[in-house]
Amino acid sequence: MRIQTSVLSLLLLLSRTADAFPSSTPAASADATTTKKTMEINVEKAFEESTFPITPADLIKRTKEILGPEIGIGTKDAGNCLAQDFEFCAAVVGPIGKEEYLKALGGFELEKSFDIDQNTFGFTVSPLQTNRVYWFGYQKAKLIAPFMGVAPKDNGEETLLDLPPQCFHMDFDEAGNVTEFGFYTVDRRYGNTGGLGGAFGYFYGVGKPLPIPEAHPYKPSFRFRALTWLGSLGRWMNRNKKSN
Repeated sequence: MRIQTSVLSLLLLLSRTADAFPSSTPAASADATTTKKTMEINVEKAFEESTFPITPADLIKRTKEILGPEIGIGTKDAGNCLAQDFEFCAAVVGPIGKEEYLKALGGFELEKSFDIDQNTFGFTVSPLQTNRVYWFGYQKAKLIAPFMGVAPKDNGEETLLDLPPQCFHMDFDEAGNVTEFGFYTVDRRYGNTGGLGGAFGYFYGVGKPLPIPEAHPYKPSFRFRALTWLGSLGRWMNRNKKSN
């Protein structure tokens, strides 16, 4: 009975809330027309005011060096490029420290099982965090050796993974060492790894996802689905009320 009462109360609230918002956009006030805000940051001014000693051009160059095969974001140089207070922080994993990060990547050994094309582009330094470099990547990978018990197809059919686009970032200290590295998926509907990036995308792509919800494609929770349904019902009730 309490649950039914709560649902009815929520439906009534949604109906009343919909009435509170007019269907047409009111005319802009005189004050609004005289106040103009720019959409873009004044990048040149931001960098002029920055106290970070490494220039944007040199910071991007340093980022590409660290991403290269000689350093491999700390996996090929014994972590020498990473600051002592380094942290890895992505959408789900992290923050984790330097030693744990190096140990985790060493355990995956993705490069031994996959031929990976990083397909990076758009390197830029943030004008609001002038020690941070952003870039994008569309990783594409071909299985060339067994991974998680899955071997390349014997019938000649290739196992190709097409990961969603990801936005990467790398923070630096004044000595040019990495203090933070991470990435986030920016389009979960792209590719064939269930919208998953990073190592989770490789596990899922070969049919061996980790047994945790975070390593599976996004699925709305029951509460979220219920609220979405109730919202739709409230709008339907509001339309019917206006038509009557």
